[in-house]
Amino acid sequence: MQISAIAQASRTADADTIAIGVFDRNGAPPDAPAEVGELLRTGEARGSFKSLALTHAEGKRWLVVGLGARAEFTPERARVVASAAGERARELSTRALCWQVPAGAAGSARAIAAALVEGTILGDYRFDQFKSGGEDEKAEQPRLERLLIGGADGLEETVAQAAVVSEAVNRARDLQNRPANDLTPTALGEYARALADELEGVSVQVDGNEALQSNGMGAFAAVAQGSEQEPALITIRYDGPGAPPTAPTVGFVGKAVTFDSGGISLKPGAKMAEMKFDMSGGAAVIEATAAIARLGLPLKLVAVVGATENLPSGRAIKPGDIVKAANGKTIEINNTDAEGRLVLADCLCHARAQGAERLIDLATLTGAVIVALGSTYAGVMSNDDELSERIAGAGERSGEIVWRLPLHEEYDELIKGKYGDLDNAPEARKAGTIVGGAFLSNFVGDTPWAHVDIAGSAWALDRAYVGKGASGYGVRLLVELAKSYCA
Repeated sequence: MQISAIAQASRTADADTIAIGVFDRNGAPPDAPAEVGELLRTGEARGSFKSLALTHAEGKRWLVVGLGARAEFTPERARVVASAAGERARELSTRALCWQVPAGAAGSARAIAAALVEGTILGDYRFDQFKSGGEDEKAEQPRLERLLIGGADGLEETVAQAAVVSEAVNRARDLQNRPANDLTPTALGEYARALADELEGVSVQVDGNEALQSNGMGAFAAVAQGSEQEPALITIRYDGPGAPPTAPTVGFVGKAVTFDSGGISLKPGAKMAEMKFDMSGGAAVIEATAAIARLGLPLKLVAVVGATENLPSGRAIKPGDIVKAANGKTIEINNTDAEGRLVLADCLCHARAQGAERLIDLATLTGAVIVALGSTYAGVMSNDDELSERIAGAGERSGEIVWRLPLHEEYDELIKGKYGDLDNAPEARKAGTIVGGAFLSNFVGDTPWAHVDIAGSAWALDRAYVGKGASGYGVRLLVELAKSYCA
């Protein structure tokens, strides 16, 4: 989809369909044709949120979109109505859609314009890589070819950046949606390695089991040993142009268990197919890093992704085994299905060794976070108030909102091992999400760190512009967080 901003009024745009938003209890915008006003007078079109009506005027389709109350129209609501309008536009076989940025909205014109782009691109996503029928049949399915954002000057950069980030989200969704027999740890490593050839300032190193052993990463290696697939420790560096020498090196860490059966502690069969999504944190980290490089943000970044499968076999770790992480901590395995924290433990140590001075990890870590927060918020645990607040602000701006959960010394008591230093899955089953965060806190030292549990939002997210399957959650959050270090 081609995305562009235009300064002129939308009615003069080279588009076959114009989306024009109307607020509740307001008439038609001044530059709307008389036909739009007539729809509103007759009640066929309304300003209620997400209502849609269609008319024809001046040789174009006019899609009248209800925006709800003016004071309540936020960028998130703009994403929702953009998705709804995009869906209707595709039904009409629209090729070029132009949105007029609503005047007088509660959000700024730039934030609303970016959200309209995001909602349209994310809502236009489909994953049909494995559908039969051939390219000709796929090409016949209605798709938007162009999106124009009009009505305000100086939106070109805003619109272009929103397109870059939205396309990165959709690429993360492609990675998430690929089946585990296609997206192996090796395949994910190859995907990441290709970014170094494509993106300026990016270098990628992919290491296997031999490096895990030589680096003392016994926790990560223990998870990987149950699978015949080689694990992949993916390290991505980005040195942005003009990065201030005093600015901290930001570290992103992503869990990428490309399939999680639970290991010897086997999961129930129902919905086990969804465990291909257990690499969602890694997908978000890879694509957020790529988007940051495409935007040319002036910062230094190191991203670490731990990719492996978690399978039962004669070689797999067993409940009761004790392994040693890269920082020397010993971990008693009480449940092999609590494998993500083992992978992340060593990846956090590795990111610190690579020079990360701020650590943020993303992982589909616990089902407990869904019980606590549903799919609305991702859970955040942090040892640093400033970093936590920075992440919360990035969440508000991006629409990928987070809710901070506490860390307390009493939770540290829960994860003490009986035979090792730590227990990866205490039997008490209290505060499951927080216990996961408390476990990870043992591998960050004094480095400011935040753990983001995205198990409730990485797929099946209840957002109108996401739909079924993977959501790409975390890409927009991490890009906004990176921008906050460039201000």
